[in-house]
Amino acid sequence: MYSCQAMAAKTGPEAPDRPRLSKSAVVSRALEMADRDGADALTIRKLAAELGVTPMALYWHFRSKDELLTGLSDHIWGEVDLDVDPSAPWPGQLRAIMKSLVGVLRAHPSGAQLVLSHKKESPGSMRAAEIALGLLREAGFTPEEASEITRGGMWTAITLVMSEPGFEPEVQPGLDDAERAELLRRKQIQIAMLPADKFPHLVECAGPFVTGDAEFHYRFGIDLFIAGVEALARSGGR
Repeated sequence: MYSCQAMAAKTGPEAPDRPRLSKSAVVSRALEMADRDGADALTIRKLAAELGVTPMALYWHFRSKDELLTGLSDHIWGEVDLDVDPSAPWPGQLRAIMKSLVGVLRAHPSGAQLVLSHKKESPGSMRAAEIALGLLREAGFTPEEASEITRGGMWTAITLVMSEPGFEPEVQPGLDDAERAELLRRKQIQIAMLPADKFPHLVECAGPFVTGDAEFHYRFGIDLFIAGVEALARSGGR
């Protein structure tokens, strides 16, 4: 039978796997796993095995998987570059924030899902919102309008990443690049073979409609959002 002293010796702060395990190390490895296998596949037990520690060592930092995923979302927001050029016109500054957010989400295959499903306010997300709201208020938008545009910009970035040409949420990350390319090729052929008299435009646009160009997709999507905000600012009919 263990004594209280023996149990404390096993689980106390001097336990061999705790001092070497920082919170940042846990988050970094967890994000690697989420990007590789998907956020849904990430578990405390699997993460502990990857780090070579017991699950209890991870509960020292995160009490649940949900808390861990929130930590990953916070980390992703922290990667967004918010050091915009204050001398640039406000549309350019807003564009720079959106481009950085899109770039971070593209760099992490699990990023869009994590940010979308764990929207707890973090220092990074609050700073991004504060800067965007300030830009829009100075541009003449009301608090209500600035808030809607700020939320819309975040959702646009997430939507662009999750609608990237070739993105297949029902199969990712299960397929490799070759398998995904083959799936898209078959979809393109399927659309191209539709009756041209009924679907002339779908047949004509089968290629870009299915596969498209990723860089054009992001550039055009951000341009479309910024152009809409600028047009609203110019109209004065809000």
